[in-house]
Amino acid sequence: MIETFLAQSRWFGGKGRAFSVSGVRELGRLGTAPEVVLLLVEVTYDGTRDRELYQVPLALYDEPQERLEHALAARWPLGLADGAYAYDAVQDRAAMAHFLRAFGERPGFQTLLGHELDREAVASPFSGEQSNSSVFFGEDAVLKLFRKVTPGENPDITTHRVLTEAGSTHVAQLYGWIEADDLHLGMLQQFLRTASDGWDLALASVRDLFAEADLHAEEVGGDFAAEAARLGTALAEVHAQLAASFPVTEASGAALSAAMTDRLAAATDVVPDLAAHAPGARAVFDAVAGLDAVPVQRIHGDLHLGQTLRTVLGWKLVDFEGEPAKPLSERLLPDSPWRDVAGLLRSFDYAPHAVAESIGDDEPDAAHQRAHRADEWARRNRKAFLASYCGDEGLSAEDRTLLTAYVVDKAVYECVYEARNRPTWLPIPLAGVARLTAR
Repeated sequence: MIETFLAQSRWFGGKGRAFSVSGVRELGRLGTAPEVVLLLVEVTYDGTRDRELYQVPLALYDEPQERLEHALAARWPLGLADGAYAYDAVQDRAAMAHFLRAFGERPGFQTLLGHELDREAVASPFSGEQSNSSVFFGEDAVLKLFRKVTPGENPDITTHRVLTEAGSTHVAQLYGWIEADDLHLGMLQQFLRTASDGWDLALASVRDLFAEADLHAEEVGGDFAAEAARLGTALAEVHAQLAASFPVTEASGAALSAAMTDRLAAATDVVPDLAAHAPGARAVFDAVAGLDAVPVQRIHGDLHLGQTLRTVLGWKLVDFEGEPAKPLSERLLPDSPWRDVAGLLRSFDYAPHAVAESIGDDEPDAAHQRAHRADEWARRNRKAFLASYCGDEGLSAEDRTLLTAYVVDKAVYECVYEARNRPTWLPIPLAGVARLTAR
């Protein structure tokens, strides 16, 4: 039964692959009525040596719970047909209350000094699609439980901890985390109740522009350039704090160039239409090979407007786990801050063209005009963001070479992502690659 529960869970990464549960490890227990069992479940994919670990907390009840019928995971102990009813604890408010009360009180439930938790706050699970599971506790805190776990450091916790202890105003403050042996299992952090998603704000700005056919981007009431500039300042400050807290080393331009070229080759296998732009992309990457030593450090690693929140106190960056498709060992490697900058520059290009795409076909002249206005919005906000991020120093020739390469590399990644997840959006990054390599 636990296999069926895993296969149907939105956070399970092996959908569509045949697998079996090859191991179950109990990490601990919390509370009573219900008692919560913290499980680490190992799955092995048929015909391979591929194994993954998933965190599955179970709330145990002697009798079936009609309110939790949708969250029934197994009978406990596992394998018994008539044992206790075991439900996904994330869906049970009573079970999650045990988690909140455990912080600072139970081994492995660590807290940072400086925040008094409201331990009686009511739990509410987040219903959105995501690779982890989040639970809100009143208006005070949110607990993110990592579902797929890997032994070792989780950068979402360690990066948030460093930035919280450094007094950063550009992240949700870390309140605590859950660990067991060499595993990071979850993090408790500030709930930004009034925050607005950066991607949604950008889309709204673009729609305002398209609604005013005779006005330029800077003349529309929803102009986003000032927000783009503030976001540039926020990212620059976060990068400076990370450089002060984590080691800053050097990478060779040749190694960076080779990695980008390899990713391009792999992406072309998935998206054959990239082949037409491959010579231009390789020329951009080859320019990086001529750089001797490139400073690298801890960065966000998967930054785009969807990883930003606008609050009344300014911009916040969220989700420092890095690209989810990469293994943890790669996500922990230092990289150039220009990767984060490139991610946001691509996002400024993506937003207007995504809105234009959603409007659909109409008169050719109208579509052409809309594409022109989308380019205008993107240029204005890229310029505002980059000027603010760089400050008075501006971009050196070496910086521009690196940044251009990272932007192309990001656009290539987007092509693969869209081909696999949203094929109807693939023309957006493909057109971006075409524009970038044509330059």
